[in-house]
Amino acid sequence: MAQASSVVSINRRKRFVSLPFHGIVVTLAVILLCLVPINVSAAARRQPPQQQLPHKLRFGRNGEFKILQVADMHFADGKTTPCLDVLPHQFHGCSDLNTSAFIQRMIQAEKPNFIVFTGDNIFAFDATDSAKSLNAAFAPAIAAGIPWAAVLGNHDQEGTLSREGVMKHIVGLKHTMSQFNPSEAHIIDGFGNYNLEVGGVEGSGFANKSVLNLYFLDSGDYSTVPAIPGYGWIKTSQQMWFQRTSANLRRAYMSPPNVQKSSAPGLVYFHIPLPEFASFDSSNFTGVRQEGISSASVNSGFFTTMVEAGDVKAVFTGHDHLNDFCGQLTGIQLCYAGGFGYHAYGKAGWSRRARVVVASLEKTEKGGWGAVKSIKTWKRLDDQHLTAIDGQVLWSKNSAGKNKFL
Repeated sequence: MAQASSVVSINRRKRFVSLPFHGIVVTLAVILLCLVPINVSAAARRQPPQQQLPHKLRFGRNGEFKILQVADMHFADGKTTPCLDVLPHQFHGCSDLNTSAFIQRMIQAEKPNFIVFTGDNIFAFDATDSAKSLNAAFAPAIAAGIPWAAVLGNHDQEGTLSREGVMKHIVGLKHTMSQFNPSEAHIIDGFGNYNLEVGGVEGSGFANKSVLNLYFLDSGDYSTVPAIPGYGWIKTSQQMWFQRTSANLRRAYMSPPNVQKSSAPGLVYFHIPLPEFASFDSSNFTGVRQEGISSASVNSGFFTTMVEAGDVKAVFTGHDHLNDFCGQLTGIQLCYAGGFGYHAYGKAGWSRRARVVVASLEKTEKGGWGAVKSIKTWKRLDDQHLTAIDGQVLWSKNSAGKNKFL
């Protein structure tokens, strides 16, 4: 049985690998990117009716907002779907249901305020019915009644629903805060570009301000430019939307009431890592890097766009299941979650895992809650004790850095 798992695993690994960034390739790619028009379908221009969002996201009365990130579930057909890359004694009876059980355990242990699914939510190639697979994949979050959001990966659309169809299905599910695309952006690449605001504690002076901003983007699936092989990337239209949205949020935060001197911190979620994720080695990150960085073979400049905006403190991705590190570059933490799903490639003996992020508010002089003071993170392993590892401070109001706290 273990041998069968190994054979299946080889066929389920990513279809593209990172390419070396040779100067000629990058130069050609940049020229092509400038010449190729934005590829936006007519359907993308016709926005579907936005669903009624469950409720406004808000910090709890304990001054905290906790986010659970689930990366790469690769859900297919439930109990008939075999697990990949597990130890021989784990293989028998292991299926998509193990992935669902892990989500349930994480919800019970961490009691998150919000759940983010960062793509490859289903492995659509192995799913008999993509809609049913999506329903089952998100079922634990829906059953818990916790607000949640999702972005698309490179495998979500490889079944009975198109990429557009997958996102339309997601925004129709219960308790989701996912959005098809921003209503104000009439032309934008991809499906599932949106932002969510997290208000301060109810009754506080920051109750009507967004003290934490969440950005979600569609990082694409595969390149549609023949001369550029490999994975997709975040396009110019998406970056323009991000710039406008970030500027509007900064302006609102620094306006009355409770005028602030700087922007509220922002967190960004998408599936495919940026080329900048390759900037680190074991000396300057927390976690592990056990495989190459499978980013697009060109750099579309989104990292620079985020640096220029000034509000983004951390980026969270999936895609490379055996990487789970966080490293800081030019003031922004670049973080992997690590592989979550059991029908996704992994490493036998290396536990599936999830990332938790907690933003904490500062106390005001009058004893109430103010702006965000710090953002911390850790991971939990799907072992007997849901072991917490690699606790660190991603950002603090006084000093950003990589400070262990666990």
